[in-house]
Amino acid sequence: MFEGHDPYLVALSVAIASLGGYTGFALAARIRNTPGVSNRVLLAGAAGFLAVGIWTMHFVGMLAAPLPPDTAYLVLPTIISFLICALVVGISLFFVSIGEPSLKRVASSAVLLGAGIASMHYVGIHGLAGHFGIVHDRTMVVLSVAVAIVTAYGGLRAFLAQQEGVRLIVSSTAFGIAVSGMHYTAMLGMHFEPLTGAAHHHVGGGLAASQQILSIVVAVLCFVIAAGFLLSLVPDQRRQTSNSDAAEPVASPVAAAAVELIAVPSAAPRPVGPLGGLGQPLRAPAPRLPVESADGTHFIETANVRSVRADAHYTRVHDGTRERMCPWSISEAEAQLDPSLFLRVHRSHIVAIPHVALVRKEGDGAVLELDGPSPHRVPVSRAKIAEVKARLGLANRRHA
Repeated sequence: MFEGHDPYLVALSVAIASLGGYTGFALAARIRNTPGVSNRVLLAGAAGFLAVGIWTMHFVGMLAAPLPPDTAYLVLPTIISFLICALVVGISLFFVSIGEPSLKRVASSAVLLGAGIASMHYVGIHGLAGHFGIVHDRTMVVLSVAVAIVTAYGGLRAFLAQQEGVRLIVSSTAFGIAVSGMHYTAMLGMHFEPLTGAAHHHVGGGLAASQQILSIVVAVLCFVIAAGFLLSLVPDQRRQTSNSDAAEPVASPVAAAAVELIAVPSAAPRPVGPLGGLGQPLRAPAPRLPVESADGTHFIETANVRSVRADAHYTRVHDGTRERMCPWSISEAEAQLDPSLFLRVHRSHIVAIPHVALVRKEGDGAVLELDGPSPHRVPVSRAKIAEVKARLGLANRRHA
């Protein structure tokens, strides 16, 4: 498959695809922790880095290939190949970033991503110009597309399972294999046929670039990908703070001795200002919350809601038995719910005060346990402890 290729450039092409995948998936992972319009910016950045990684890998691979010496690159097909790649990758990421990552949704995204990688490759290949014709082996074309789709599916699955740490490395490696595997499988099935006389494929009919110019462009893009990769390794301070607030406790004999459990007295809820904050107009509380399922949109009474948890630009509603997806964002849910019954106790959590069964102090924060057939716990940020104590009638208690 690699006969006649420069081994160093082949290795560089695989590394570039993996680095581009890591950077793009790292940006996509942060969508879940960044509210508002920043989601669109992160999605565009993720799609851009993945597309640049795919496109750059392709042309590093072309520079590594034993091409005829008079080969030039037509500019228009080369640019079109990148635009196709960016569009398809953006759509694929959008599909897996909305709603629940069902098998059908992930499989469709993988097919779209694999087809986009293949389309970019073959459009870019036919941007080659010179005194030759290009012939493809149909079997290898089908195999190359299959390689792209299968490995893209594995990469997306690994990414969705856990968007950080080892799984992120696995997903970016699978992405690099998907792109480079598709490219070199397709190159194995490609042959150059010399043309003679009037059959020459002239490059004068369109703007073309030499291999030297392409090398400069590819070198610049390699630098951009490497810089983006290094920036993606810089920890997000806001994300670290959020994760530390939301961390679940680890039970141990020492910790148990320092933990105080407080049974919550039953008390009528006290009306407070709107959840949205000062200056927000009062509105009638929503009597029901919409939840999505495979057969459509259902509605549950707010009286049955125990907690609401942010999940990207959607939320998860717990009814005491299980969590279900709600199309509202955490901010919209906060504005719609009755402020006399619900309180936002964390940047990512809202709880129904009447359903709080237990308060447990832990470090600088606290944990609330909500009642129901399947009780569950919700973290309380340090800034919200005083308000929670007041709402639960514990303001005059020494410990909470």
